Amino acid sequence: MKNITTRIGHSLVFFILTWLCGCTIIPGAHISSGFLGESRSNSNNIDIIPISSQLIVELNSNQLLPDNTPAIDLQKKYDNYSYKVGIGDVLNITVWDHPELTIPAGQFRSAGETGNVVHPDGTIFYPYVGKVDVIGKPVTEIRSLITENLGRFIEAPQIDVSVAAFRSQRVFVSGAVVQPSTVPITNVPLTLLDALNACGGMSPDADWRSVVITRDTPQGTVKEVVDIYALYQQGDMSQNRLLGGNDVIHVPRNDGLKVFVMGDVVKASTQRMDRSGLTLAEALNNSGGIDESSANASGIFVLRASPEQDKVVDVFQLDASMGSMLILSTQFQLQPMDIVYVTSAPLARWNKIIQQLLPSFTSFYQLERAAAE
Repeated sequence: MKNITTRIGHSLVFFILTWLCGCTIIPGAHISSGFLGESRSNSNNIDIIPISSQLIVELNSNQLLPDNTPAIDLQKKYDNYSYKVGIGDVLNITVWDHPELTIPAGQFRSAGETGNVVHPDGTIFYPYVGKVDVIGKPVTEIRSLITENLGRFIEAPQIDVSVAAFRSQRVFVSGAVVQPSTVPITNVPLTLLDALNACGGMSPDADWRSVVITRDTPQGTVKEVVDIYALYQQGDMSQNRLLGGNDVIHVPRNDGLKVFVMGDVVKASTQRMDRSGLTLAEALNNSGGIDESSANASGIFVLRASPEQDKVVDVFQLDASMGSMLILSTQFQLQPMDIVYVTSAPLARWNKIIQQLLPSFTSFYQLERAAAE
């Protein structure tokens, strides 16, 4: 269903952009400079927002204010972490001054070969003690159990228990990483950052902002989207997570991170965003710049889906008719599915275009939201 919705949405985008492109060939068309000014609303569903230095500061500040609560919780979980033994793990049990119990198979064999394997019923067998239920217990608790039971046969036994081979729990890493693989859970806490680094890091075509962690909980399967870009590039530790057995990490490709550049540019294009994002200046430059023979530099628009449920589209406008304003385009960060449109149409025609496109925008963004849910 999601694939079908995505194809329909992309078809709508193609139709909208093609129609927009056709609106730029009106002879003598241009945008009145009087269009610029304070933020205004053409209807109840569209905001027109001039791009200014104050707006860019506000947008960037919203992206640089991480919630520190998850980072604090992560540190607490990290400090309190204790590995729980599972089925298939191999335990190494040492009884001091009793080599016949410690290495019954001989001193030239490894702990993994001579250790006690946790059976499917969650138990191990140990001489004199018999079956010991160890599943889901830390090694400190297992040591206490064996010490208590073995004390009936050996006076004041000195026992140490460790995990010789970690085989019961693992994390699965798939998608756009250098080497998709499984990463074992050990007595050292494993974080999301550790797991990705163990797989060689992210591949060049990875979507850094939409890494998905899937895990089973008593309440059912839970999926969480994490912004790895903020973690790697901005040091936002609130995006890091402590992983558990059978967690699945999927790094999607960045195929869906597209920006559409249309209108009075040298070459209309669809551009893919990389991990560093894409600015308005980069998008225009990648399309050869605006067409100086027909474009009105004061009419550079960015159409973006509004985060508010009662609005459909936010329209940002850059007046680049003054050279000093071009610097703002190097600081204005685009978002996936933004539409950059350079127009030569007069103000009245632009307003009419927006009103006529509103039903198509509404259908497209409703489909996108439905697919995301």
